[in-house]
Amino acid sequence: MATSKQTKIDARAFERQYRQATRHAKQNERTELRAKTARYDARTKRLAIELTNGSRFEVPVRLLKEFVGARPEHIAAVELLPRGAALHWDKLDLDFSVGGLLTAALGARALMAEAGRKGGRSQSKVKTAAAPANGARGGRHRKPVTV
Repeated sequence: MATSKQTKIDARAFERQYRQATRHAKQNERTELRAKTARYDARTKRLAIELTNGSRFEVPVRLLKEFVGARPEHIAAVELLPRGAALHWDKLDLDFSVGGLLTAALGARALMAEAGRKGGRSQSKVKTAAAPANGARGGRHRKPVTV
């Protein structure tokens, strides 16, 4: 019979790993899209989701191929998974992360274009300091033209 090898760590290593995991969890709380509530509105045929940061959005279920042919009462049986990072439909055997739901509804290309647009116009001390140096070197590198 095979046994698993257990690794023992000393108290200092444990404390270091615990602090690291706690910092990581706090960072995720600030940046991860998490739902506070989720419900299906049968009248408008939309999923209404409120995030822990106070934002709200509604997604027409017609935009999500996973719900094609699903019965309204099965869509309405949405549950939040622990921490609110994902939604679950038991009868449909379906799970969506909150971010995945947005990506599926809006399309990855549209989300990435918006992120790039916002990132391109964002200002930081580092970006502001780098701009004159980049300009002195001729600005942004141009892609070579292939014929």
